[in-house]
Amino acid sequence: MAPGSEPVKSSNPPPRTKGRSQSRASQSSRPVPFYLPLNTTLYIFLISNCIAAALAPIQDCDEVFNFWEPAHYLDHGYGLQTWEYSPVYSIRSWLYVSGHALVGKIVSLFSSNSKATEFYVIRFVLAAICAACETRLYSAICRTLNPRIGLLFLIIIAFSPGMFHASAAFLPSSFTMYTSMLGLTSFLDWRGGHKLARGVMWFGLGAIVGWPFAGALILPLLLEEIIIGFLSGSFWPVCKSIVGGIVRCLAILTIEVGVDYVFFQKFAIVPWNIVAYNIFGGEGKGPDIFGTEPWTFYVRNLLLNFNIWFVFAVSAAPILTLQAAFRSQSTNIQTLLRTITLITPFYMWLAIFTLQPHKEERFMYPVYPFLALNAAISFHMILSYIGSSNPKDIVGRVSPKLKLTVVMSLILVAINAGLLRTLGMITAYNAPLKVLEPLAQTGMAQPGDSVCFGKEWYRFPSSYFLPNGLRAKFIKSEFRGLLPGEFPDATSYSSLIVGTSQIPSGMNDRNEEDLSKYVDISQCSYLVDSYFPGHAVTELEPDFFHEESEWETVSCKEFLDASQTSLLGRLIWVPDLPLIPARFRRSWGQYCLLKRRDVTPASN
Repeated sequence: MAPGSEPVKSSNPPPRTKGRSQSRASQSSRPVPFYLPLNTTLYIFLISNCIAAALAPIQDCDEVFNFWEPAHYLDHGYGLQTWEYSPVYSIRSWLYVSGHALVGKIVSLFSSNSKATEFYVIRFVLAAICAACETRLYSAICRTLNPRIGLLFLIIIAFSPGMFHASAAFLPSSFTMYTSMLGLTSFLDWRGGHKLARGVMWFGLGAIVGWPFAGALILPLLLEEIIIGFLSGSFWPVCKSIVGGIVRCLAILTIEVGVDYVFFQKFAIVPWNIVAYNIFGGEGKGPDIFGTEPWTFYVRNLLLNFNIWFVFAVSAAPILTLQAAFRSQSTNIQTLLRTITLITPFYMWLAIFTLQPHKEERFMYPVYPFLALNAAISFHMILSYIGSSNPKDIVGRVSPKLKLTVVMSLILVAINAGLLRTLGMITAYNAPLKVLEPLAQTGMAQPGDSVCFGKEWYRFPSSYFLPNGLRAKFIKSEFRGLLPGEFPDATSYSSLIVGTSQIPSGMNDRNEEDLSKYVDISQCSYLVDSYFPGHAVTELEPDFFHEESEWETVSCKEFLDASQTSLLGRLIWVPDLPLIPARFRRSWGQYCLLKRRDVTPASN
């Protein structure tokens, strides 16, 4: 139960008398304030997530090279391979990738003309799964906390740019976000008996198949259950439920180890390998070699992705403290302790990852539902206070209409800020998902042709956007790290297993450059490159866009020139209209697919 709220009764009353039963039935049929029916909620989440699946740019090259490319290899027998999939290191699980590849394979049976269709269907499936998890958690919040908290949770989740990025991403951190929502639902949902074992299983599933560090989110919830069990005399039943959940997790781990054994042809416990590399990697290894960020990184990032909701999420504990100190009549001990448990995972996760030098936006994905819940609880407590009509309180003397206007204005500002940020991201960075479309035209590309990437290697949207027979290659640029190699071509299941279990050459876990990953530009039939006026040209990154004697333009899409765009234009969508001062408008470069002039397309 949330502070300052009344419990939501969901159980049916016993039929003691006919009149009393009818009276209670009529009461239960009345609309609950702030509560949206679950079918409506599901539709809202589906629409929000499906828009993300259709339009969201790929935020992280790890999503492409570590997940989309291995899935493409399982579906089509070729693809790019990172060092993480070398049996020497084996820190990526084939179980996670296989589920997505299965969806793509089924789609390919019905749509053989365009592999991009497989890409988008996989995304839409992820969007639907995320919507189902969001709806389950919304339902549990409304039943066990308060419908108003549930409605605020819905608004935050459906309209925040952070969820737009995370909801349909092919990333373990998104998968653990799904399982964390189901795990939290189990800890909240007491209908039909205690769901502790199921909650442990869901968090365990996310940690084993997705990302092992996400298992930390269960700790505050589990600690509360143990303490309550000890104080209430039901400690051993609680322990039994926890053990039951652990047994389920061990079964999941057994399946993962079995699947990975098939692909790696060796025994590997991938979750442990991930932990070992990231924590015990040793000098010259570990995540820090891929870049570090200041402690303010997540503060800035979460403000961008959740705007004022992040402020409310961080404010949950101080507001709860103030309410407990000055409005103790509306907060009992049980409610206080329960709320502390629910808001703790967000603080714990933010603190842990703020202390880590290596930071990435996707590391926050698992905690997004907890952030939304914290913000919803925080805002609910504020509404409980300002909703007072007690003339002894200053806020009680304020006009209800004025208070409603202020509250609705704040919510609308948050929603619109999120939508403007989302629209800004789509219009600014969506070009890599569109520029390769002409290659699907009949006669454009020939089997054996190569599409090369130089300085734009990290924006490659995956081989799903290249027609069959067309391969992605890399040319030398100013980048000095380790690029992906290629899985051995596979034409059958047995050759596929040979490819995944073969130790690739030129791989290392120190991000050291391997020159064998590059091809000479003379081998490139097509080239993907960008042009930004004013950007420096180097010997390794020349201005291919204007080398018209060598390259002709097949297609170009606008891409935001962040270095020439004001802070406002980088943060949100700004229309390119004459009434907008020039200093606030967005500046654009070109993201282009170029074709070598001596490449002659085949006749139809």
